[in-house]
Amino acid sequence: MNDNFTHILSQGMYPALLNAVPHGIAVTDRDCKIVAINNTLEALTGVMSADAHGVFVDFVLRSNIARRGRTFRDVLAGGDPMVVEGDIVSRDRRKIPMRFTITPLQTVDEQTVGLIIVLDDLSAVVSPAGLEGDSAISESIIGHSSKMREVFELIPLMAHTEASVLITGETGTGKDKIAEAIHKRSNRGSKPFIKINCGALPEALLESELFGYVKGAFTGATKDKPGMFRLAQGGTLFLTEIGDMPLPLQVKLLSVLDDREFFPLGGERKVQVDVRIIAATHRPLKERVSQGLFREDLFYRLNVLQLHLPPLRERESDIRFLINHFLRFFAERTGGSVKTFSDEALRLLMDYAFPGNIRELRNVVEYCTNICQHQQIGVDDLPKQLLAHTRSASQPSAASPLFSSIPERPDRPRETNRDWLSIEKEMIIDTLTQTRGNRSKAAALLGWGRTTLWRKLKIHGLMSPTEPNNEQG
Repeated sequence: MNDNFTHILSQGMYPALLNAVPHGIAVTDRDCKIVAINNTLEALTGVMSADAHGVFVDFVLRSNIARRGRTFRDVLAGGDPMVVEGDIVSRDRRKIPMRFTITPLQTVDEQTVGLIIVLDDLSAVVSPAGLEGDSAISESIIGHSSKMREVFELIPLMAHTEASVLITGETGTGKDKIAEAIHKRSNRGSKPFIKINCGALPEALLESELFGYVKGAFTGATKDKPGMFRLAQGGTLFLTEIGDMPLPLQVKLLSVLDDREFFPLGGERKVQVDVRIIAATHRPLKERVSQGLFREDLFYRLNVLQLHLPPLRERESDIRFLINHFLRFFAERTGGSVKTFSDEALRLLMDYAFPGNIRELRNVVEYCTNICQHQQIGVDDLPKQLLAHTRSASQPSAASPLFSSIPERPDRPRETNRDWLSIEKEMIIDTLTQTRGNRSKAAALLGWGRTTLWRKLKIHGLMSPTEPNNEQG
C-alpha cells in the first residue's frame, strides 16, 4: 500500500470531507485495498474503518457486481469511470441494493494511484410523496433493519385507506412522525393534521379541546371554540397516548367514531365531522382492557390497522444512519462543518440501550456537537449518564468487528494484520462448519455465489482430491 497516499487521506480535512458526504465512500490504493471508508459506508457494511484498512475492497463490500462482468480492477486497468448497479452484503447478511460510481484516482501526471468508490443506497430512506426535504419526518423513517422495512412497506398501504390506525411503540420511537407520514401520503394529505396528547390534559380540559364548546357553556366560555375534531375536518386527527384517555371520554370518542357526529360542550345542535383517526400509545392496550382501564369495544374500533415501531435497541444497524443524519442536520443548522465520532466513542454509542430511542439519540448527538470544540467527538464529550449505562460488552453491537456474524473459533486469536488469504480460508472453514458442510448455505452467509465459493475452495485446497471438477455440493 502506498504509505504517502494513506498518510494524506488520514490527515487534515480529508476525513471530515469524506464524512460530510451523505453517501458511502471507499478509497482504495492501486492494489484495490482499502485506504479509507467514511461513516456512511461503516453504517452500510457494519465494518469499522480500522478493521477495513488494508483489506481488499471486494471482501469489505462483498458485492455481486463482479458476477455481472464488472470489477473494480477494470477501472484501474482502463482508467475510465464506471457506474453500475448491484448488491452489497452487510455484516448481518442482508443484501442492500446499491449504485456504484467507481472513479480512478490520478496524480497530476495522470498516474493512477487508486480508486474512489461512491455508493448510493437505493433503499435507505422511504420518501413518501410530499415528504422530501422534511427532515423532521424523515429522521424517523431511516433504516435498513428488517423491522423498519416492514414499517416502510406498510406506510403507503395504510395511507390509501380510510380505516383507523393504531401505532404502538415505546416513547421516542417516532410514532407521531410515522402518523404524519401516513397522513401526508393519503388522499387527505392536503388537509389538516391535528395532534393532541390524551395523557397531558385533565379530563374536563381534554373534552373541551377535543369536542369544543359553545359560548356560555361554562364560566369563562366567552365565545365558541371549535375543538380538535372540527379543526381536523377533512383531514386526520392524531390521538397520541390514547391509552391514557379517561374512561368517560372513551365512551364519547367511540360514539363519534361510529356516528361521525357529536354535541359540543353546552351545544344543542350536533356537529358532523369527516375525520380519519390515527391513534398511538406506548402502553399495552390489551392489558389495560383486561384491567378495566380501556374499553374493549374502543380498542377494536381503533385497532383496525396496527403498526408497531421497534425500539432502537432492536434495530442497531440503523443507529449509524441516524447518527450521521443528526450530525449533518446540526451542522447545517449551525452553519458549521460536519463533525465525526471517534471509533471508541462510536463503539460506546453502539453499546448503549437508548431507552429514549430516537429522541434520546438526537439529544445525545446535539449535546455532543455543542460540547465538543474539536472536529472529532471523543469519549470525554459523551454525556456522563450514557457512559454510566452502556450495555454489557457481551451483547452484540452493530459496530462489531469485520464479519462478526461468522463465529470465531475460541482457540484463534484475532489478528487484523494477517495475510488476507489465511483469514479468508479460516472464514470459509468456519462458515462450512456452521452450515455442517452445506455449501449453498455457506455461500449465502458469505455473500458469494456458489461458483465463487467453489473457486475459492479450490484456491485454498479445501476440495477433496476425488471431488469432480464442478460446483455442486
